[in-house]
Amino acid sequence: MKVITTAIVILLTSFLAAIACTNFLVTRGASVDGSTMISYAVDSHIRYGELYFRKGGNWGAGDMVEVRDRSTNRLITKIPQAPITYNVVGFINENQVSMGETTFGGRSELLDTTGLMDYAALMFIALDRAKTARDVIRVIAELVEEYGYYSSGESFSIADKNETWIMEIVGKGTELVLDKKTGKYINKNKGAAWVAIRIPDGYISAHANHARITNFRLHDGRKSISSKHMKLINNPEVEVVYSHDVIDFARSKKYFNGKDNEFSFSDVYAPIDFSAARFCEMRVWSFFRRFNDDMEQYKDYAAGFDLKNRMPLYIKPNRKLSVADLIDCKRDYLQGTEFDMTKDVGAGPHECPYRWRPLTWEYEGQTYFNERATMTQQTGFSYIAQARSWLPDLLGGIIWFGVDDAGSTAYVPMYCGITSVPESYAQGNGDMLTYSPTAAFWTFNKVSNFVYLRYDLMIEDVKKVQSELEEGFFQSVKEIDDQALALLKEMNGQNEMEVVRQLLTNFSVNAGNYTVERWNRLFEFLLVKYMDGNVKQEKNGEFLRNPYGYPASPKNVDYPDEWKKHLIQETGDKFFYRK
Repeated sequence: MKVITTAIVILLTSFLAAIACTNFLVTRGASVDGSTMISYAVDSHIRYGELYFRKGGNWGAGDMVEVRDRSTNRLITKIPQAPITYNVVGFINENQVSMGETTFGGRSELLDTTGLMDYAALMFIALDRAKTARDVIRVIAELVEEYGYYSSGESFSIADKNETWIMEIVGKGTELVLDKKTGKYINKNKGAAWVAIRIPDGYISAHANHARITNFRLHDGRKSISSKHMKLINNPEVEVVYSHDVIDFARSKKYFNGKDNEFSFSDVYAPIDFSAARFCEMRVWSFFRRFNDDMEQYKDYAAGFDLKNRMPLYIKPNRKLSVADLIDCKRDYLQGTEFDMTKDVGAGPHECPYRWRPLTWEYEGQTYFNERATMTQQTGFSYIAQARSWLPDLLGGIIWFGVDDAGSTAYVPMYCGITSVPESYAQGNGDMLTYSPTAAFWTFNKVSNFVYLRYDLMIEDVKKVQSELEEGFFQSVKEIDDQALALLKEMNGQNEMEVVRQLLTNFSVNAGNYTVERWNRLFEFLLVKYMDGNVKQEKNGEFLRNPYGYPASPKNVDYPDEWKKHLIQETGDKFFYRK
């Protein structure tokens, strides 16, 4: 039992460290161009920002794939590899299938210390093997049933070029029994309770570290599915699938005793509380409010004051969304609301929309908290995965990828059909404890951590370069799309796809390398302009000199009146200037 207890502590610690991601989901009918989109922010104090690349191929009977604990990198097990796997760039594969996740934890007693599949392994293996979003759900269901589920509660965003799904999964705890055949103890409750819902076309959804699926439609009253009976998931008319015992297991644990059609996954397996609302659902509300005029009614719920008025899982937006919209939403710090993080004394004199951790803090025996917005300083990487059904797969899928804080990064397009990624973004170029001057992650951190010092001034210079790069990439993607389509039309033969792959790879690699180069120049510019608290005069990026070649006198930007007011209230006449 000591081993099991230790494992639970490790899992709980991992959950507390990981409860920090935000996902947005957009269906085809809700996007400006008919693409599906999901976004993912990997917010972690230990996650290094890098772009993963896994090469697919054909595998033999003896080939194995490693399963490692995402939080510690500990090798958990090895399992047989699938006969065929697909190339994966970050979290989108060459079939335009993409994934994201947020950890919601759920009931701590449902952690399975004997499971062999954590949430990350499910994502990596599913993307290796899936041709559709429904394939992802099937693979996850099969893996947890065969090997057991090791993580706490998770919400997955899953999309392909036609559909967008949200899947929520939680373990079933550890109850060891003796297997008479092997003489070993096994977990009686191996597997997971889960439900997956397809977001209706024309709608958007989101999740941010709390389970969001409440009630859902049951099949034929109580008919449900397990990984051994997956026919339903292949039916395009089916919008909901779930584990065969998602309700029965809850009854056995005395979590639920109502009627089947009253069952709510979130309320049963991850009951809402103040922290789940204020730190998690607040981010969903802030996303929804941008695109729906009726979200004011849920403000008190998101603030943690009215926990019974649950927000819907998905909403109809008042306009269609673009990649640029989702990028903007990744930079949300509750601006435009009464919770705006730049509007209280915690922002300091320079309106900094960040609060250093811990998230909660003590003062004179009372507990207080900082707001938790979508934009946060401890982001390892984030992205918008876009799938476009009207284009060939290797060309249709793009992951718009950024490292470090979403508020001060630049999103770079990486086509899903590429065969390599830029060295500056690739794995192995530095890590969280190893500085690399050529790594994108450290380059962006140089800028962001400098900007935090005088945020209100420096962020305007950052925004100019963000706009320059991202708007340029939006236009460049259109041009590359046209070039690739022209090549496919002109060429006839077996090598046409390889020629297009090389075109996409060259573009993506060059885009990444140029972005890092441009960001290094931005850092140099910011250092010169804002050194020692002064603001040097410049025009269009060129620093001004007097007629004799000497630097023009810098400006000294005064503190805002509100900050002066706080200072005077605290110090009285200590700093009163006596003439």
